[in-house]
Amino acid sequence: MAKITQKDINDAVWKACDTFRGSIDPSVYKDYVLTMLFLKYLSDVHDDKMEGYLAKYSGDVERAKRAMQHERFIVPEHSHFKFLYDSRNEANIGELINIALADLEEANREKLYSEDGAGIFQNIDFNNSKLGEPKDKNTRLKNLLLDFNKDALNLRPSHLDGNDIIGGAYMFLIENFASDAGKKAGEFFTPKEVSTLIAKLTKSKPGSRISDPTCGSASLLIKAGEEVGSDNFSLYGQEANGSTWALAVMNMFLHGFDNATIRWGDTIRNPKLKEGDALMKFDTVVANPPFSLDKWGKVEDKEGDKTTVSYDPETDKYNRFWRGVPPKSKGDWAFISHMIETLNEHGKAGVVVPHGVLFRGSSEGRIRQRTIEENLLEAVIGLPANLFFGTGIPAAILIFNKQKTSNNFLFIDASKHYESAKNQNRLRESDIEHIVNTYRDFAAGKLQPGVVEDKFSYVATTDEIQENDFNLNIPRYVDTFEEEAEVDIAEVQNEIESLEKELSKVQGEIEVYLKQLIA
Repeated sequence: MAKITQKDINDAVWKACDTFRGSIDPSVYKDYVLTMLFLKYLSDVHDDKMEGYLAKYSGDVERAKRAMQHERFIVPEHSHFKFLYDSRNEANIGELINIALADLEEANREKLYSEDGAGIFQNIDFNNSKLGEPKDKNTRLKNLLLDFNKDALNLRPSHLDGNDIIGGAYMFLIENFASDAGKKAGEFFTPKEVSTLIAKLTKSKPGSRISDPTCGSASLLIKAGEEVGSDNFSLYGQEANGSTWALAVMNMFLHGFDNATIRWGDTIRNPKLKEGDALMKFDTVVANPPFSLDKWGKVEDKEGDKTTVSYDPETDKYNRFWRGVPPKSKGDWAFISHMIETLNEHGKAGVVVPHGVLFRGSSEGRIRQRTIEENLLEAVIGLPANLFFGTGIPAAILIFNKQKTSNNFLFIDASKHYESAKNQNRLRESDIEHIVNTYRDFAAGKLQPGVVEDKFSYVATTDEIQENDFNLNIPRYVDTFEEEAEVDIAEVQNEIESLEKELSKVQGEIEVYLKQLIA
């Protein structure tokens, strides 16, 4: 039997989405398709392993079942995809899928439950009226089971042409859902080219602890791990949205990162990645936080005339905001402050930010100044517009380094370096390489202050930053002014005269034709 390729699976799972297209929003049905992919994968791996044990133990079923209890996942019989497929015509098929998922969670409690006791399937309901009236819902679920039962979606490891095909298919689906979902997509996915760029800029060494405090579906975190170049690293993430947290957990298992730690909760108000009572420290922290998040901080709970403050960044127990408290309507520097405070003594951080972070004043200006005076900021990289799902505005990447070796700062304007696409611009491999090579030359001390590459990169000194009142707006450093070509007045005059003669000739011809028509 021919091995199933990445493209085979990508095409098959994308076709499975036809069951929902046109009647349900992608931001809703993505969770159903991705959950079914996860369930089908666990079921097929279970069958592959079971066959292996049966062959090993000469058909002894009980002995094979005992061996299966020590595998990565335990799949109860009625949680198996085949049971659900065989039950596809039942009137309560939605309820049967819900029961299957709940029992799968319970059988794998250590893996599929959060530390707070929440299961990863708790926010997904296959019996939900969002899927339509009972008859329509049952038809959709039946079709979904039929789609996933096709040979092209046989996800047994022995049938696949490579180990990471399932993880690749999952990432493919998430990216395509993000493309379809518009504004809501930014909540759960960082475009893969941007993830690759940040992973290369913050490249972790073997043995690193890598974290993403706003991990979404974990695409950026996984990319940062893969960039290490070995299996010797550990991944940690936190995500505030329960459905997206579940996607991240499944994503980790599908990529084979069974030991990843992904927590559910608000990173600012309730950080979960801790050691004892202190924040966990990391070698690398990467993030694409929500841009300029409103109401990120202080929480006042009112009950009648009584008001209780359950969280106040002014009195943050981890002292993350000692440089200053960001404005309540813009949480960008709150996430940056958290990231810096979770770096160990030689840690590096890469974060995507809106350009306002570079120059806004008041409390943000004061925090920015203190961070620069600490000499933690290493690079400011401007990206092209329309790279991110849900917003067309250009963003920037900030690199912070606890082991920075110079007092200078690298500025890169990559805003004109991209491939234009119909819905979304994208960074090409050559664009990523250009940025990364420039940054690595700077980090290695090879670049002197001043213009490095005309209209692309510049190295600024601390004095220059101070003279600019700690404003990091990229055009202050990288001159992108394009001189307009000189106009040859005489040539333009000749061209005008020539056009006027041509126009006069055409008008004369029109008059002749009109007279002929009237006659």
